[in-house]
Amino acid sequence: MSEVYAARRARLRERCAAAGGEAALVCGDANVRYLAGGAPPGAVLLLGPGSDGDDALVCVSDPFVDATGASRPGDGLAVVVLPTPEGDPAVAAAERAAERGVRSLAVEEHHLTVARHRAVRSVAPRLRLGDLGTAVEQQRVVKDDEEISTLRIAAEIADQALGELLESILVGRTERHLALELERRLIDHGADGAAFPTSVGAGPHSGRAGHVPTDRRVEEGDFLSVCLGADYRGYRSEIARTFVIGASPAEWQIELYEQVFAAQRAGREALAPGAAYRDVDRAARVVLEAAGHGERVGPRIGHGVGLENDEDPRLAPSAMGKLDACVPVTVDPGVHLPGRGGVRIDDTLVVRPEADGGPELLTITTKELLAL
Repeated sequence: MSEVYAARRARLRERCAAAGGEAALVCGDANVRYLAGGAPPGAVLLLGPGSDGDDALVCVSDPFVDATGASRPGDGLAVVVLPTPEGDPAVAAAERAAERGVRSLAVEEHHLTVARHRAVRSVAPRLRLGDLGTAVEQQRVVKDDEEISTLRIAAEIADQALGELLESILVGRTERHLALELERRLIDHGADGAAFPTSVGAGPHSGRAGHVPTDRRVEEGDFLSVCLGADYRGYRSEIARTFVIGASPAEWQIELYEQVFAAQRAGREALAPGAAYRDVDRAARVVLEAAGHGERVGPRIGHGVGLENDEDPRLAPSAMGKLDACVPVTVDPGVHLPGRGGVRIDDTLVVRPEADGGPELLTITTKELLAL
């Protein structure tokens, strides 16, 4: 894999050079991992002005001892371990750049606090600092085959964990208990952990985006909505499903479920290379607006996934840009009716051209409204 990371760094180096930057300082954890491979939390990457041999991973701990399951840093990448854990890798990297005669350094301002930015400037006052912006995040949007294969495994793990839960007795158990069990099952099936805090909402809590599980017990007739994801080798899947507990669904539950399902299907079908982000959002949103739920729809219909659970692109009404092939995204509309509950349906998919079969569905747990 070292050649993959070297190629990623070379692409970023070309982009920096085109913008007039000699070197770059990458501080975002996901961005460092994307460009370097294995890296402990808090490490930074100094992208040198010359060949790959000028690049350095600066950290406060040994990157070869990584409990998160990250791979080792790629060959040819210098590793600088600070002598004390109190040191700041970003400051040390800036000093290193100045010592090597670098005159301009592009930094990820959105990943640096004001205090840290001042510290970087103070140790290298002659170094001209610019903003690298979201160059690495933009480079990460389109995934290679290895990344998609890893995401596919993460999705399979989440499907397995959810499928096993559905075979167990749910009535009388608390939201919190079910969430903890799901996260345990994720690890049992090979995940490094949960991609994000697992959400389980029963009855009036169902359908809420990001609901924090409580001690409310599952009751017959409840809607039960579950949202979870697996972190596998740093890549994160996402899935949400909604079920009815212990009885045939009521008419209002069937109607609401069909409305959200139709919106989710419309969003999935709109995924194609060249489709505008806002058009995908609109395809799902108009279905729920027509059903009278316009004010209950969230600010966006989906988002990208990868090394972070929530990354570019954003599928939202004001989002600018168009989809490319090999971009993993979620489509996750939901509606919550205060005091009654709601429905959330969420899948992880990869954008594919129609000639290749259209969007690839990674999360395959049934979307049929099941009575459990």
